[in-house]
Amino acid sequence: MLGMAAFATGITNLIWGAFDPAEEPIAAWGNNLSGNGIFADVVAILLIAGGAALLWRSAVPFGATVLAMCYLLFTTFCLPRLVTAPHYLGWLHAIGAAVGVGQNAVVVAAATILYALSTARRSLQLENLTQIARWIFGFFTIIFGLGHLTSVGSVAAMVPKWMPLGGNFWAIVTGIAFVLAGIGILCGVLDVLAARLLALMLLIFSLLALAPLIFSYPHDHAAWGVNVYNIAAIGAALILAEWLARRQPELREPLKKSLSPPGGFDRKAAICGVKGSVTDLLSMLPRLFLASGGFGVQTIGTPTSAEVP
Repeated sequence: MLGMAAFATGITNLIWGAFDPAEEPIAAWGNNLSGNGIFADVVAILLIAGGAALLWRSAVPFGATVLAMCYLLFTTFCLPRLVTAPHYLGWLHAIGAAVGVGQNAVVVAAATILYALSTARRSLQLENLTQIARWIFGFFTIIFGLGHLTSVGSVAAMVPKWMPLGGNFWAIVTGIAFVLAGIGILCGVLDVLAARLLALMLLIFSLLALAPLIFSYPHDHAAWGVNVYNIAAIGAALILAEWLARRQPELREPLKKSLSPPGGFDRKAAICGVKGSVTDLLSMLPRLFLASGGFGVQTIGTPTSAEVP
């Protein structure tokens, strides 16, 4: 799915001959920088090549590398807004700027994980890189939730009017869902489920809120761009879920070994050990009984007959 989305992104950028102004805002670095021209076309071709490479198993490492580079470039396009947005619009808009950075950063994280899944090479550096990718994904998922919760009105405007309970309700619910999913991914608590539900929620966004934009504004680059990006985000969440699911047996194996004796679990020996412990305990009872003076056992704090006046 990530490959198809990247391929579609490249096609749309070639058709318009420019970067998508919403998802790839190169103009954030200055009004004199245009998203049109040869640079945009070259990156579009790279997106097409990288997306197509993901369709062949042997070419997946190459495709994942190309897409990671492209979306990392788009991430840098958004960085100036982290400074300009709070400076001119207030600190609250810094969250919106961070959402723009995170939208492309999570695709970079997914491409990194996909590279690790597809290559036979294993190394500590690659393992550390995938862990960093996981943290990036979880962190920015929380940021997406905060973006919803701090811009309820804007998000609510995208909710179809026929949905019950109103747009504000769904904006808040989805914001909370993003935050919970991000916490689960970061902390490893139901992380596979969190990533899969995140992908499902993004799919629902596409069907209910984003796809209608294409029919309403068929000649708008941004309408197409937001749709193909959201498909890329769905693919990114599914890649994360697959990686987390594959890691679970690896994480459980050391725990099983630490809880099991060196020679494995011997049921017969364990039963004999329990029987021996019970026999020893029963043999000690008569001695304890005699040492305590028979039935006249003295308890702590109870006066003896000699102490009673």
